[in-house]
Amino acid sequence: MDVRHLELLREFADRGSVTAVAEATGRTPSAVSQQLQTAQREFGAELVVPEGRGLRLTAAGELLARRAVDVAVVLAEVAADWDAFRRQPSGAVSVVTLPSAGEYLLPAALGTLAAEGIQVTCTDDDVAEADWADLAKDHDIVIGHSLSGRRPPGTEQLRVAPIVREPLDVALPAGHALANRQTLTPTDLVDHPWIGVPEGFPFDTVLRAIEDETGARLHVVQRVRDNRLVEAFVAAGVGVALLPRFTTRLREGVQLRPLVGVDTGRQVLAIQRPDRAQRLAVRRTLAALRQAATDLLARSES
Repeated sequence: MDVRHLELLREFADRGSVTAVAEATGRTPSAVSQQLQTAQREFGAELVVPEGRGLRLTAAGELLARRAVDVAVVLAEVAADWDAFRRQPSGAVSVVTLPSAGEYLLPAALGTLAAEGIQVTCTDDDVAEADWADLAKDHDIVIGHSLSGRRPPGTEQLRVAPIVREPLDVALPAGHALANRQTLTPTDLVDHPWIGVPEGFPFDTVLRAIEDETGARLHVVQRVRDNRLVEAFVAAGVGVALLPRFTTRLREGVQLRPLVGVDTGRQVLAIQRPDRAQRLAVRRTLAALRQAATDLLARSES
């Protein structure tokens, strides 16, 4: 049994097409098709069948793709044990992060990991909560977030580990009628224009919670993703908004107030394929991210 064939079936199950597998693995679609045919000959069973213009896995193919994950985890565990025996984590670590979380996690973590000889490649992305799982196909660690209190959609077969809980505060223009209050409630906010995020993004969960708590419909005048743009809109008096407590560097004309009465905490999460999570270098990277979060909380409470 060729482990590479199992990995190919797993990739096909995750990505859904020969073309997508080819793009992700640096092969041509023709090469992927040939390797699928070779796998079928080796296993002596039909693993894929035509469907429309593409292919789909048969029941046999789905079984092997599913068990390929177990094989990959065991191999990663062996490699991790070997790295630990040699005291030498191997391989680079790929991290994709939500910018507003990566800002306070990655700088400190990278310094720690560089001292350990672990090479980390970082990129940033900001997607809807339902899309974080897809990024785990191509990265060792996905730093995402959720405000729903549940695992992000699509992560049922992935490892989801908490890193830190960060409160969201209400951003107000200077001189706003609510700026003289120390805390705000959902009822305080229903009659004011809002700057929100695109629907489906985690921060929108809090706006829905305010509506549920008050029975009122919030008036969202703009929906944007970039927090610095949100701050600029707030400073200009366009509306009120939610901003993360740890990374908001208040500009002139913006004030933050805690919101009570609904849960405003976003859970920053590490989302991983289970085999990638076993690698020693990846485990060390996640530990460094968590330590950076612990240090940040200690500073914020001091």
